[in-house]
Amino acid sequence: MPQLIILVAMFALLWVFLIMPQRRRMQAQRELHARIEVGDEILTVGGLIGRIRSAQDEELVLEIAPGTEVRVARRSVASVLEPGYEGRHLEPGAAAEQDEEVRS
Repeated sequence: MPQLIILVAMFALLWVFLIMPQRRRMQAQRELHARIEVGDEILTVGGLIGRIRSAQDEELVLEIAPGTEVRVARRSVASVLEPGYEGRHLEPGAAAEQDEEVRS
């Protein structure tokens, strides 16, 4: 009988520490994908940052630079960036200037 109690307790701990948090993360990701809209600035899992120009069922068109658009899968969105995100729309050479400022 004590072995059964230990087995049930181990399963309960497994459920609380592994399965429930994973379900919460999956639900949060589903909600994120459902509320993505045209005009949102997003970060993809691959590291691309862009603004959504059009959205279909499972595909988004991102503008990653002026005049440069790419198609990505909706499920590749990692997060929606805040409107005041500082790293967007850098002019050519601006990244090198920022690196110089950080080094000094």
